[in-house]
Amino acid sequence: MTKSDIIFDLAAPISDSEALALHPMALAFIGDAVQSLYTRTRVTIGSNLKTGALHHEATEVVKAVSQAKEAQKLLPLFDEVEQDVFRRARNCKIQTSAKHADPAEYRRASGLEAVLGYLYLTGRKERLSEILSTCFEDCLEIKD
Repeated sequence: MTKSDIIFDLAAPISDSEALALHPMALAFIGDAVQSLYTRTRVTIGSNLKTGALHHEATEVVKAVSQAKEAQKLLPLFDEVEQDVFRRARNCKIQTSAKHADPAEYRRASGLEAVLGYLYLTGRKERLSEILSTCFEDCLEIKD
């Protein structure tokens, strides 16, 4: 199984206008799940780690601090629409925060998740795979 095979298909992608009409935090909600499933799949395949260790590995990638660092690196590479989705989510009034992230990190993490959600819902598998793979591999490099 290759990295791009891990991306799962949405039965019926929605249009750009439908995706952009969703609240940015709804996009982030989807993006969080997409990144979590992708990361859990990547750490599990070919591993004989116990579930607790798998969880720890996955958490290193999907925690807000890691997502915020990745968002900072990826933002200049986002196209105009991705940048807009990111900004809309980052600038949302967020009622909650992560345990180990400051509010600015949490907002950047939400922006990245919204972009992932947007790409998933609109069926842009290759772009989604590219971003998810970059996030995953960057976190592994930092850890080593």
